[in-house]
Order: sequence, then structure tokens, then C-alpha cells
Amino acid sequence: MTTELFLPLRRIGLAAALSAGAGLATAEPQHGIAMYGEPALPPDFVSLPYANPDAPTGGRFVEASVGSFDSLNPYILKGSAPWQLRFLTGESLMARSIDEPFTLYGLLAESVETGPNREWVEFTLRPEARFSDGSPVTVEDVIWSYETLGTVGHPRYHGFYGKVASIEQTGDRSVRFTFNVEDRELALLAGIRPILQKAQWEGLDFAESGLDVIPITSSEYSVTDFEAGRFVELTRNPDYWGNGVVPFMNGLGNIDTLRLEFFGDETAAFEAFKIGDVNTNREFNVARWEGQYDFPMVESGDVVLSVLPHSRPSGMTGFVMNTRKDQFADWRVRQAMIEVFNFEFINEAMTGSAQPRITSYFSNSPLGMQPGPAEGRVREFLEMYPDALLPGALDGYALPVSDGTERNRAGTGNALALLEEAGWTIQDGALKNADGDDFTFEILLETGASENQSIIDMYVQSLERIGVNPTISTVDGAQYKERTDAYDFDMTYFRRGLSLSPGNEQYLYWGSEAADTPGGRNLMGVQNEAIDGLINTLLTSESQDDFVAATRALDRVLTTGRYVIPIYQWNISRIAHSKNLHYPDTMPLFGDWPGWQPDVWWYEED
Repeated sequence: MTTELFLPLRRIGLAAALSAGAGLATAEPQHGIAMYGEPALPPDFVSLPYANPDAPTGGRFVEASVGSFDSLNPYILKGSAPWQLRFLTGESLMARSIDEPFTLYGLLAESVETGPNREWVEFTLRPEARFSDGSPVTVEDVIWSYETLGTVGHPRYHGFYGKVASIEQTGDRSVRFTFNVEDRELALLAGIRPILQKAQWEGLDFAESGLDVIPITSSEYSVTDFEAGRFVELTRNPDYWGNGVVPFMNGLGNIDTLRLEFFGDETAAFEAFKIGDVNTNREFNVARWEGQYDFPMVESGDVVLSVLPHSRPSGMTGFVMNTRKDQFADWRVRQAMIEVFNFEFINEAMTGSAQPRITSYFSNSPLGMQPGPAEGRVREFLEMYPDALLPGALDGYALPVSDGTERNRAGTGNALALLEEAGWTIQDGALKNADGDDFTFEILLETGASENQSIIDMYVQSLERIGVNPTISTVDGAQYKERTDAYDFDMTYFRRGLSLSPGNEQYLYWGSEAADTPGGRNLMGVQNEAIDGLINTLLTSESQDDFVAATRALDRVLTTGRYVIPIYQWNISRIAHSKNLHYPDTMPLFGDWPGWQPDVWWYEED
């Protein structure tokens, strides 16, 4: 196994960043830091390779979201805040390039320095760094932000903070983090937490805020107008402190006004786009893309249809089974639910069979599990946890493939055989256990998710053939968040985007400690020593080969866990947008990903 697996993904200069040894950390201040090797861009870089430093400023960017919101604080668990705010308003000590697997460059910090084994990391703030109200960003703000987010902020921030032994000021503008565990990624994670203004929250309860207090940050964008549940408007600060100061920001933040419009369902959102009330729309359904994007604004050329490539893993999208519930505690039942899901028939109905199925969590990338039995280093890693592996992890596993007909006889037969092994048989037309209890469960969906509803409607018809009649509950966005935060569901929609540099976020997604944390992201409730151990291995790997092997092994354990019923993947992005919205010719490695739209886009009329 060699790092040549990554060569198709690289741009000029990226090969060195991926293939260089992991032990090259230096004890001198640097302009950037990479998970492996050195940053691809030199200290004197002018702008990111996928940004246009000469882009004009001005114009409007209007995006539609389905659902609602009751908070403008995306850094806490309480309430439902627009997810975009975390990326549009938050700034951190360093910023991540989406043209490299995991590399950071200075943002609020002008330099980064680490210990020889990355047991500590130190940042030096730029003297120019300012919050949107003009006050300076200080080391005190940095320390307060990490302590606050790590204790009363959203649970996504707690895991990192628990691995910090100390945070101390080491100079007028410098701060050092010392870690209490061996984890090479922590030096990078320390650079990408949002920095908030301490003074704003004196006398206020940070964890209980909502629409009443809008967090002050240092970003070029600030919330300037909103109507609860209807829209949020952000305005670009022409006097943004980073203009001409931060190379990373050259060519970013070009649009004057960013507006997030909220709609009750996908149909209303699409209609708003068709008449120009919204000027950009990301389309996930290829059948709709090919069949419904012939409206007048497209035909006149006022709307452009852009198809954009990317080289990132598929991630996992589908319907997750909550293993905390008795119905789904047995892997044979979960496999039966996968067998019944007639993907080929559903894919034809939804996309015209144009989108391939997700085959594993890291499919569509060199990090994905390989077909057939586990071999070499992957097998060695897996054999460390013999009692935690399910069938297929070592010998090979593939999702079932139906004949494409509606009845899916083979899948139905396989499902019934597995269910019988697990103690469930059809009695009087219904699936029951030995005590005569019906097998049933609830599928929780969010209002307005019409595509998911259509998929579930077809799935329910298949379930009825094995004597299962699930309940479908459709709730509004606030209720949906409340219930999923409390893991109050049996099955629900699930989506996790994954990168080419998986790290500590894997603990949040499927680590044992996150399984019972309210508001966590381990929706399936998995607690598995192999998953925990393999995450630790990929975090502490000192070679790219071991990192790849550990990730492939993790992919096998997750996939053979049968926690999610996968649907189709998106190996390209489809964005319809106003002809006045433009993006650079150079696409980043991650493609359409947070940090690309609207970040590097600009508005310019012909």
C-alpha cells in the first residue's frame, strides 16, 4: 500500500503534502500547518488557488432553506439556528483550505508553532485582528471562547476541550494549548474553533441565548436583519479588518448581501427560485435537474446550470436505525431492513437510475474499504478486535442488489430468513415474536422533506410485504431537532459528509462516549470498541499508509454494522444560479463544500 492512491486527487504541490512523513513538525513559527507533511502553499502566497483575488465586490446572494429557525447562536445546543451562520459569521485562529486534505493557514493568528510531537501548539494573534464592533481580538477572548464552548457550548466542541490539559497566555498576543493525550490532530483542531467576544457575554447566559443576542464575531459578515423563521440577512463589512492583511481572505467575501430565505417545503423553495426571489439553488435530485430546469429564466439564459466535480468521499446518506431501541439492537434485523429496501427500484423512480448507490462511508475515495476479504495492514488492525466485528468485516461485505422489479422477491426472502433467525416470523399476516408482539417502528421525518417522504412511501410498501407496518411521523423543524437531540426516534433521515482527512469528528459521529450525549451526532447509538480503537489509530498514525489502512478498517466496521440504509451518492454537485453570480475556473479538491459558496463567488452583471 502506498500513497500513490492519492495521486489522482492532487494538484501541483499537493503530492508533497500527502506523502511527506508525519514527524516533520517544527518548533518554529509557521504560516500554516498540515496534518501530514507541509502546507502546499508557501509563506508568501497571495491567495488560495481556487479564489479570485481580483473579484469585484457588491451584489446579493439569496439562498433558500427548507424549515425554520428560532436562534441566531449556532454555537450552543439550545434552539435551531441556520446552519450556515457557523460558517459565514465565525472566524478562527486559522482557516482550512478545501484544496488539501487537512491544511490550515493563518487567519486571526499570524503564525502557528508546535512541539516536536505536537503535544502542544502555540498561536500568535495578528495585531490587526478586530471584532465587527472594532474592538481588538485578544488572547483573553481566545481563552474565554475555548473554555466557554468546551463547557457550555454545543457538544461538538466538548470532545476537543476534554483533551486540553491547559491553555495559557505566553505573550501579549500568543496563546499555548497543551494536550493530555497523544493525538496529532489536536494541534490543528485548536486552530479552527470560533473566537467570540468575551465582553459581550458578561452578565448573560451564553447557553440560553437565542434570538435575543447575536454573537459578535470578527468575520467580514454580520447579521443585520432577520425575521424569526422567515429570513436572515447578513451584510459585508467594507472595513473588515482582514482586507489586505490575510492572504487566505484575498478573493473571499466578495458579495455585499447574503440572504437566507426559509420555506415550508421543497416545492415552495423551488418556485421561489424559478421566479427569481432566490438566485441560487443546489439540486440533489438528478431527475428533477434533467426534467424541471426548463423554466423561462433558464431558457432566457438568466439562470445558469453548473455541474461541478469533486474528489471527496461519498459520506453516508440514508435512513439510520436507532440501536438504542430494541427493534434494531440485533444486526440481523438491521440487515433485513436493508434487504427489504429496494434500492434499484427506488433509484429508478427517483433519479432514473442516474445516481450510483453509496456503498460505504468512504466510498468514492481511496479511503473506502476495498472489495473482498480484508488484507494486509487493514486485516491486522481489524483482528485486534475479534469480539467487536460483525459478519463481513473480515471476509467482505456488499449491499444487496435487487432485480429492479417492484416486488424484490430475493430481498424479501433474505429479509424473512434473517428475521426468523432473530426470532421474528409472520403470524396472521403480521411479523411477530414468540410472545405474539408485533414488530413495528416509527419513521421520523421533517416537514417539507418531500424527496425523503417519497422514498419512505416506497419503502413502506416493501415492508408491508414482510408483515411490518411502520408509523410515519412528520414534524416541524423545531420538533424534529428536539426529538433527534433526545434520540427519540426509531428510524430517521441521516447524512454525514466525510473528508479526505477524517479525525476527531469521527468520535462525535460514532464514538461510544457520544452515544448518550444529548444533541450528539451519533444518531445510531453505536458503542463499539473496534470503532473507538480504529479512530484512535488513525489519529495517532505516523505514516500515511497506516492512516489509510486504519480508515479502511473503520469503514468496514461501520458498513458491516448495518446502522444506515444507504441511498444514492452525489459525485458531482449541481447548482443552478443567476447569471450574475460567478465562481473561479479552478475547483478545489473538495468541490462544492463549506468554504466555496458563497465564499469565493462574486456578483457581476453583464
